[in-house]
Amino acid sequence: MCGIAGFLETGGRTEAAASRAIATQMAARLTARGPDAAGDWAADDGAVAFGHRRLSIIDISPAGAQPMRSASGRWVIAYNGEIYNADEMRAQLGERSSPFRGHADTEVLLETIDAVGVEAAAQRANGIFAFAAWDRETRKLWLVRDRLGVKPLYWGRAGGAWLFASQPKAFFAHPAFSPAIDADGLTAYLRYGYVPAPLSIYRGIEKLPGGWLAEIDARGNVNARCWWDLRAIAAEGQAAPEPHDANALAALIDDAVGRQMVSDVPLGAFLSGGIDSSAVVAAMQARGGARVKTFAVGFDESGFDETAHARAVAKHLGTEHTELRLKPSDVPELFDAALEGLDEPVTDVSLLPMFAVSRLARDHVTVALSGDGGDELFAGYQHYDLGRRAWDVARRLPGPLGSGTRATVAALLPVLQALPLGGTYSADRIAKVAELLPAGDPMTVYRRLVSVWPKPDRISDAATGADATLAATAPPSGFGPLQAFRCFDMLAYLPESILAKVDRASMATSLEARVPLLDHRIVERAWRTDPRDLVRDGLTKWPLREVLYRRVPRELIERPKMGFGVPMGDWLRGPLRAWAERDLAQVAAGGLVRSGPVARRWREHLSGRRNWQLSLWGIVVLAHWQRRWLGG
Repeated sequence: MCGIAGFLETGGRTEAAASRAIATQMAARLTARGPDAAGDWAADDGAVAFGHRRLSIIDISPAGAQPMRSASGRWVIAYNGEIYNADEMRAQLGERSSPFRGHADTEVLLETIDAVGVEAAAQRANGIFAFAAWDRETRKLWLVRDRLGVKPLYWGRAGGAWLFASQPKAFFAHPAFSPAIDADGLTAYLRYGYVPAPLSIYRGIEKLPGGWLAEIDARGNVNARCWWDLRAIAAEGQAAPEPHDANALAALIDDAVGRQMVSDVPLGAFLSGGIDSSAVVAAMQARGGARVKTFAVGFDESGFDETAHARAVAKHLGTEHTELRLKPSDVPELFDAALEGLDEPVTDVSLLPMFAVSRLARDHVTVALSGDGGDELFAGYQHYDLGRRAWDVARRLPGPLGSGTRATVAALLPVLQALPLGGTYSADRIAKVAELLPAGDPMTVYRRLVSVWPKPDRISDAATGADATLAATAPPSGFGPLQAFRCFDMLAYLPESILAKVDRASMATSLEARVPLLDHRIVERAWRTDPRDLVRDGLTKWPLREVLYRRVPRELIERPKMGFGVPMGDWLRGPLRAWAERDLAQVAAGGLVRSGPVARRWREHLSGRRNWQLSLWGIVVLAHWQRRWLGG
């Protein structure tokens, strides 16, 4: 993986040397993403400039250096990602496939663009990528993000320039960029704990959504469009669903894992001992050869520690396993280190163990495969069932449901308390659903259920009462609750929270993380699967379980779902209390949030009456982000 940055001037002109210098400075902010080499390029008139930081994975020779020009001289590319079917794409080029300077996937992508165009090249590619390509003939800048949004791509206008980068921190090196908080982005962050695309936390900057591209001409005219539509894929698959086919799914997973094991540098995997990571590691080890290097992180708190399960799976599969334990005393240093890569806030507390295990893995390997995506694909989250049942009850209640009314609570609590939720979120989730606003559709219930602060404008004068993400994250019409919830998560939560966390944590340690379960062919198959086959005998993710059982005994897998949790609720009441209180006071004093609502939740959390760990941790993250990136 790499870091890309650059700009297109549409107003005045900058000398080519000065443009290159700016692009170099922008890319230098992304050094952790690419510590192995740096490159830059600018057009002769200085109107467009690219900067690049390289993490060498495939063809580590200078032949893979970027920015790269096509053999014809027409195209220039700055690219972040991996193409897993590069050999097939090269063969499709026919006579144009030779001579190549090397075997880098960058060159294959670039020559395919030269042969068939940007959009067609993206359609051919099986991989994770974000890239900028300049067409010297038409003088157009193309920005493209992969199908699921695995790799990030930010863009926006500053002064007379269009800027782009893998992360917003690169924009700080451009003289026209002046950082300020975007009201809609802040509102989305407070509501969901992350900022769904196309919004960002910075005014004037957006995230290009997964499966989208933007075409910008020399005058600054923009044509942004979707080139791979998850909604259409989901709607088409659910219009005529097919029974689960374990053999077909197993073959796809094995193929995806095999493709993503190609590397010219050492490779390993994250292993929690859960279904998703175990399925990936089992497929890796089944290919034979050397023992797979696996890595895990755990805690002293037994309710959150999965290392024993990971160890058991590793022993059964015969991997070379390494683990570490995370303690409360590690959090301040870990968070300060992780925050350097977190230039847009994300509330997910598992950023800390993700950063810690990435740093551990980087001591041994340069690439690590991850099991992310299994819950969204195969309905693994507990709150899918909770949301479905809550909606089923809510739509049967007569009249409007007032927030927190006695009738609502009385009607919902017996149903919710009967759910086998377990874990530290149970009481909080029950209370959240019991406080539902009037619900006219399942997504109203679900958005409330996954909200961190459901009414952001009540805790921040800078936030608005509107949800600017509604259109961008709306599932197709006609979807039932489960399909709608999964689609929302794949459009919003997966790319901009889960995958953003993985990208920032791994890239901050110069580690490439790959996600084979999000191979687009597996995604398309999952959406063609009959939803009745996703849960069997009370077991979620049945299609993935059935594949995994062929290689790992059920008794090593079957246990209550933990997720990648952190005992932050207890830590905030104990060893991290003073540390957190300083940040809660800072963000309130800085005027970004109102002190009253935050203080009330803090008191309730300390008393043990409610577990407000997620919403309070989100404020702590916001305080750190504001101090580090806005100087406030």
